[in-house]
Amino acid sequence: MARLLTLIALFAIGWWLWRRFVRPPRDTRRPTAPKTQPMVRCAHCGVHVPQNEALAHDNRWYCSRAHLEQDDSPEQR
Repeated sequence: MARLLTLIALFAIGWWLWRRFVRPPRDTRRPTAPKTQPMVRCAHCGVHVPQNEALAHDNRWYCSRAHLEQDDSPEQR
């Protein structure tokens, strides 16, 4: 009986070692969070967009060229 338990233990240790060295190492680092960007509000429609995607004109931000042109048109002033 002791021989059988020894064989099972040796087999389990061998299996564990084989799997440990055959498997690629796991990446234990945490994934980095994406960098946050300031959000700005469109002066025409009120939608919030990232500042790097928005268009600025006269200290106002716009979500698209169409909204910039519509809000900047002379008949609106």
